[in-house]
Amino acid sequence: MPRDNKRQRPVPKTRLSGFAANLLSEWLRLGLPDSDQTIVVAVSGGADSCALLLALDELIKREKLRLTLLVAHLDHGLRQDSRKDAEWVSALAKSLGFEVVISRANLKTRPRKREQTGAGKSETNLEQAARNARYQFLHKTASKSHSNFVLTAHTLDDQAETILMRLLRGSSAEGLSGTSPERPLAPGSDVKLVRPLISWARRADTENYCISRKIDFRVDEMNDDESFSRVRVRKQLLPLMKSFNNRIVEALGRTATLLNEDAMALSDAARQLLDLASRAPGENSETNLSRLNVDVLSQAPPALRRRALREWISRTRGDLRRIEMIHLVAVEKLLNGVKGGRIAELPGGMKVTRRRGMLELSAKKGLKKGSAASKIP
Repeated sequence: MPRDNKRQRPVPKTRLSGFAANLLSEWLRLGLPDSDQTIVVAVSGGADSCALLLALDELIKREKLRLTLLVAHLDHGLRQDSRKDAEWVSALAKSLGFEVVISRANLKTRPRKREQTGAGKSETNLEQAARNARYQFLHKTASKSHSNFVLTAHTLDDQAETILMRLLRGSSAEGLSGTSPERPLAPGSDVKLVRPLISWARRADTENYCISRKIDFRVDEMNDDESFSRVRVRKQLLPLMKSFNNRIVEALGRTATLLNEDAMALSDAARQLLDLASRAPGENSETNLSRLNVDVLSQAPPALRRRALREWISRTRGDLRRIEMIHLVAVEKLLNGVKGGRIAELPGGMKVTRRRGMLELSAKKGLKKGSAASKIP
């Protein structure tokens, strides 16, 4: 350590900021690589993503991490200032010494909002299209750069909003366990989507850290548009809940963590039940997953049974898009009684039929099962 010759005592190194120290702690907890890897960081220009990039920059410059960062920004083209946001992100990345990839999505027209038939149904086609475009872009960027990790800056506030939105539409424990800190970016992909801020960072934390780094982050006016259900949850529901519990966001985060642990244990048991139910005499469960034994499922506890049915539909159909609890209940009702020939309809033109003591999942003519499996969520 360098010494001040005049005072003959060590010159202290600058301490890590609290934000960067918290990020490093979560980084190690998640078992993320600390060297010799290229990491793609999604940066929109808002406070959350800028704080994530700046904290990684601090950790790299302090030699806590030895990584190559690639900044990725997708211009959705939905706002007048979106090109300026892209230019701003590019300038920030380059000022920090990081390579940047900028792309523009073809979302020029704003799709019509779906009919609002209940809580959670008001998510617009625009939101889904923007999400799909963003993840497709990030997956493509990671593949081209030979990166196995894509980071996004979802925070604990985002987690709380997600849990409440799912609660309002009647989600299961899996849904109420919130957004996972990491998952495959696409079905069957080796690229991981990682959210290293989601379990601990509040929006106020990201904003304050950007201010401390003298970065004037971008503000998206769509975050104040209350035609979006998430914005209404943020601006109306959460403030009301905060009047009952000042730390409601943290409380919802803890609840999500506990439910996630329970859901993981139940899911393991449900997969064992699914394997058992898919074994018919003289058939291989690996090649006959589209048929399940009614008797085996009927004897299982409802919690395991529904999870097994959910996993069965996911594997055979390719995804769980638009599958809600009402659909699982409809399939579960087929297990009652002894009559066959009954049908439960699923979104996307698929159906479950009970026949000769078996549940069969099939698609309407011309619809290929699992066709959605290649789509990026």
